[in-house]
Amino acid sequence: MRSLPLATGAAAVLLVLTAAVPAAAAEDPGFTVEDPRIVESSGLAASRAHPGIYWTHNDQDEPRVFAVDSRTGKTVATVTLRGVGTPRDMEAVSVGPDGDVYVGDIGDNLDGGWDHVWIYRFPEPGQLRDQTVTATQFDVQYADGPRNAEALMVHPVTGRVYIASKREDGGGLYEGPEKLTTGAVNVFRRIGEVPWVTDGAFSPDGRFLVLRSYFSARGYRWTDGGLGEDFRIRAPIQRQAESVSFTLDGEALMFGTEGGQSPVERVPFEAPGAEEGGTGGGSGASGGGDAAGPDGAAESQGGPAVPAMLVLGGAALLILALRRRKG
Repeated sequence: MRSLPLATGAAAVLLVLTAAVPAAAAEDPGFTVEDPRIVESSGLAASRAHPGIYWTHNDQDEPRVFAVDSRTGKTVATVTLRGVGTPRDMEAVSVGPDGDVYVGDIGDNLDGGWDHVWIYRFPEPGQLRDQTVTATQFDVQYADGPRNAEALMVHPVTGRVYIASKREDGGGLYEGPEKLTTGAVNVFRRIGEVPWVTDGAFSPDGRFLVLRSYFSARGYRWTDGGLGEDFRIRAPIQRQAESVSFTLDGEALMFGTEGGQSPVERVPFEAPGAEEGGTGGGSGASGGGDAAGPDGAAESQGGPAVPAMLVLGGAALLILALRRRKG
């Protein structure tokens, strides 16, 4: 009869030790956009207010954006913008540090046919439900003349807005004024040269900028308000590669494409210099003493191993107790 308390105690130990093992960090998985209304998903941005939710929109559409749940691929809210004109070609979406969502109506398939383009801004809703919100419309011009663009990025620290133009022989990175205004045209000035770009995104800490094209992606260190060292980014091959966003924690990139039932693929973000003690875009990157896990994320060599050994020890105690009881 003494074996019963021992078995009970071992089971309790095992339960406690198992509970001590940290659960895997919640990740935004890759997903398929299920909404039949979304057939030209051109922009993608991780919500700041609602983890796991991504904002997207169609190119040629009424002024509206969709909130898509990355766990299911289903639309959980449709937000219609009030107070703006009829969109021409919405190509990009980004969320700023002020909690506002910025939509870039910046496409120009005539490559210079519009003497100005627009940016729409609205506060990210606190509740995810179908609703109409009042948005602010900003007129935008480029200092060196009209051009086509598909990438708009809001810096997550300064709140400054950037646009990357799209040309086969290479485009430019344009910087907006310190603050956008409604009383005058907002002039964007060229501050760097970039390749063919269909979308872009800043890392949540503002240290990196990623730009993607139809067949590749490139990362840049963000240095002194401009492009620094560039580095290769792993990007999936997609039928019409249109969008990219960092996950909210900065640990991965989400790559999207156009078309009905379009896939959004997750790729771990591998920042340069992590092996020398640098960190990536997210809060979980580790320094030089860590080993890379199978998904490219760093794991502490003394982290998961210790709780795992404790669990194994607890399991051994339980088996031993049960054997003694049976004997």
